[in-house]
Amino acid sequence: MQRVELAPGLIWWPGYLDRAAQEALLAEIEAALALAPLFTPRMPRTGQPFSVRMSNFGPLGWVSDAAGYRYQGFHPETRAPWPPLPASLAAAWRALSGQEALPEAGLINWYAPDAHMGLHQDRDEQDFTAPVLSLSLGDTALFRYGGTERRAPTRSIRLASGDALLLSGESRLAFHGVDRILPGTSTLLSEPGRFNLTLRRVTPP
Repeated sequence: MQRVELAPGLIWWPGYLDRAAQEALLAEIEAALALAPLFTPRMPRTGQPFSVRMSNFGPLGWVSDAAGYRYQGFHPETRAPWPPLPASLAAAWRALSGQEALPEAGLINWYAPDAHMGLHQDRDEQDFTAPVLSLSLGDTALFRYGGTERRAPTRSIRLASGDALLLSGESRLAFHGVDRILPGTSTLLSEPGRFNLTLRRVTPP
């Protein structure tokens, strides 16, 4: 399995999930979304909608609205608990993160062909010693990453379906984002777009 260290602690595994594993994980996502449908997060204060829609696996889910960014144990619209984290995601976490304590939040981000995500840090957690692991399904994304200062130089790579990416150590708080989606680069999904699954610890183990 190819392993590429893009920066200290920023690790990329191209093609980590084979086609069968991608299809199995997609079925898990579809089952979860039947219980916890995609919703549109909104920017704090302004209420401006994100272009990315989302849901969550696990005991905690990340939400954003006019009141701010936060983790909570229930869907903001249905008020029901989030679906449990699938065993396949727990196994990927243990294999790639080096952590025994399982992630508490598994964000399901849906990128339509026109969606993007500006440069940001994942810093709403209580503890930054655990890494953040992401898995990509569907169309390729142009992923941009930099350093821990917003003004640091950035570089970009193409994250394809089945790729895994870990932000850990010195890169745990690296700025990162998605510039755009490249429609038609994958046949996994029935429509153009991309799912990104982001696994996080929220509290210290």
